[in-house]
Amino acid sequence: MEGVDYLAPERNKAQFDVEEMKIVWAGSRNAFEVSDRISRLVASDPAFRKDNRAVLGRKELFKNTLKKAAHAWKRIIELRLTEEEASKLRFYVDEPAFTDLHWGMFVPAIKGQGTEEQQQKWLPLAYKMQIIGCYAQTELGHGSNVQGLETTATFDPQTDEFVIHSPTLTSSKWWPGGLGKVSTHAVVYARLITDGQDHGVHGFIVQLRSLDDHLPLPGITIGDIGMKFGNGAYNTMDNGVLRFDNVRIPRNQMLMRLVLFRSIMVLQVTREGKCVRSNVPRQLVYGTMVYVRQSIVSDASCALSRAVCIATRYSAVRRQFGSTNGGLETQVIDYKTQQARLFPLLASAYAFRFVGEWLKWLYMDVTQRLQANDFSTLPEAHACTAGLKSLTTSATAVKLTSLLQDGIEECRKLCGGHGYLCSSGLPELFAVYVPTCTYEGDNIVLLLQVARHLVKTISQLGSGKKPVGTTAYMGRVEHLMQCRSDVQKAEDWLKPNVVLEVFEARAARMSVACAQTLSKFTNPEEGFLEHSADLVEAAVAHCQLIVVSKFFDKLQQDIPGKGVKPQLQILCGIYALFLLHKHQGDFLSTGCITPKQASLANDQLRSLYSQVCPNAIALVDAFNYTDHYLGSVLGRYDGNVYPKLYEEAWKDPLNDSVVPAGYHEYVRPMLKQQLRNARL
Repeated sequence: MEGVDYLAPERNKAQFDVEEMKIVWAGSRNAFEVSDRISRLVASDPAFRKDNRAVLGRKELFKNTLKKAAHAWKRIIELRLTEEEASKLRFYVDEPAFTDLHWGMFVPAIKGQGTEEQQQKWLPLAYKMQIIGCYAQTELGHGSNVQGLETTATFDPQTDEFVIHSPTLTSSKWWPGGLGKVSTHAVVYARLITDGQDHGVHGFIVQLRSLDDHLPLPGITIGDIGMKFGNGAYNTMDNGVLRFDNVRIPRNQMLMRLVLFRSIMVLQVTREGKCVRSNVPRQLVYGTMVYVRQSIVSDASCALSRAVCIATRYSAVRRQFGSTNGGLETQVIDYKTQQARLFPLLASAYAFRFVGEWLKWLYMDVTQRLQANDFSTLPEAHACTAGLKSLTTSATAVKLTSLLQDGIEECRKLCGGHGYLCSSGLPELFAVYVPTCTYEGDNIVLLLQVARHLVKTISQLGSGKKPVGTTAYMGRVEHLMQCRSDVQKAEDWLKPNVVLEVFEARAARMSVACAQTLSKFTNPEEGFLEHSADLVEAAVAHCQLIVVSKFFDKLQQDIPGKGVKPQLQILCGIYALFLLHKHQGDFLSTGCITPKQASLANDQLRSLYSQVCPNAIALVDAFNYTDHYLGSVLGRYDGNVYPKLYEEAWKDPLNDSVVPAGYHEYVRPMLKQQLRNARL
């Protein structure tokens, strides 16, 4: 029945102030108000409809994306939205588009790497969308190994130009979003060559298409790389292929600000072709990486919370078994097996949100230190953000190891067969989100970087160098190698100091064990390769410690609202004890806890599930997602699932006719043949 809130009885069970929890989730009252206003603005605009994405053909789907992007830009201008509001609008439109790379990569690259003159020339055009840019780094043959890129930029002193060239098939730029059909310009990464000498990879602004007729400029071969995973998903994005045949650009289109950007060492090239190398420390690269990766962690909490919201609401609507004397069947959410799969994901969504907030603070701290020429915390910040990017995206999208849940996919399975429908919103969400496990650093590669940092930190302990930031616990390594948990009863696992010390001891012991193993090798790199799987596990332990500790830090803050803090304490307990349960092997094998203490942790975890259950619907309501943004029949706010599922089925193009196209050509002849030959 329209207008009826079928989940109202569940909402009435809430033991906390939901409106205050919405503010906690958003980060501040102002952030909540902006997010709420913009999300409703998008939801109420028919131009941003997205329920038909899965049934559109690629060309129609892409054209529809261009239409939405143009309409979004129109509304941004008409409403005079701030940069924050415009970013939120693009977020709630919820469709991968060329604008993501324009604002997220092209503009920041020029701001970070361009000289003042270059910024004055290019940024006004980019801000007004008079040029549309992308970020052309990845090649067909090289992704993570940036220094292995093959595209060349050879300086010609006779004409004061760079000649951009793709010398091999594998040097073709491959994957850049927005490149395939839309971008007019790109920041292209190529090997700088002057006077026959290779100076490594640098960035260049290159025009790709005419601003008059949008045709590729001479010497440029460009197109889309083809369909990708899923129905709609990332097929709204024109990921492209690009090849250069001796394309000339002016010397002043090499990005030559004396800073570092990502993993690129920037030089200046004079009119005579002489290279002037930057004297800025190489670690400056980490500043930008911190920014990019903290935004990815924030996105992980958004994606996981969407999936959890859908699965939680549907689990309260769905009833199966347990009926007696013709009464109602049992709500699926009341089954302990459902709770044990669902509630850790709910807790993870909140945990990732809060560690994302901390990473924003970390970025601001790094920025301030850079301005003061203090580079001391950059390596640790880089390792921290690399690890958290890997941990959160893997836990949200796919299994990193057999012990990390694949969050969105798990939510799909929690919704039973109906979760497999596109109208559930979960297949689309998974297909859109899963690339994060690869872009901005393959997750396993990033964890190995974290492991290197941990091993290095341990090796420096003897020199008196004090660990900082998230590795500060390593300064107590002697104690952590010897300590034993004093848990005597299940309730002891609710004490933050008890939980943190156990997680610290596990992380320290796994890292020390790896360092000791590597020290036995004459060639440390051989040891690193041989024991890379163990190193990844040690890095995961370290990153999980960070998330747990930042959740506890959040609970130390003044959190207003009736019952809000107790609910967050329950979620924090679920997150920590679920990790302990899933990684029992680590905690037991390193001697951090006893089997009896592991059993007590499981007892406490089951108790926490029971405590969070009556508040589950209110906790996902606190995400404040509109039905438009969720894009799910199963996750509707009003819980009116079954009538809407029935309606959605009839909207499928296959139901446009009663008798399907092809029946008379293929099915009817078979049926007639069967009737003639059958022996009845």
